[in-house]
Amino acid sequence: MFIAMNRFKVRTGYTDAFEKVWRDRDTRLSDVPGFVDFHLLRGADAEDHVLYASHTIWRSRDDFDAWTKSEAFRQAHKDAGQNKGLYLDHPNFEGFEAVLDMAGEKT
Repeated sequence: MFIAMNRFKVRTGYTDAFEKVWRDRDTRLSDVPGFVDFHLLRGADAEDHVLYASHTIWRSRDDFDAWTKSEAFRQAHKDAGQNKGLYLDHPNFEGFEAVLDMAGEKT
């Protein structure tokens, strides 16, 4: 399993617009081989921003890498530059390969 996360520092006052971008975008993930799950997470409020993270789970790092080179990826990110004003900085990518899995009750 591979987990891909992007962290965003969303400017205070722009959280509704940021969430709308994610809610309304055509991610094209459901048809991508190896895609398992997606979550948009809201974190702590700071003085000038709110921390968010996009969190995708993939069957493998190879599946994630293939997606980043696909037409589906290009289409899902084609308008990303139009939202620069929502962020303090560029998104920060972090990728993790699972070394231990434990399953519990699904919520």
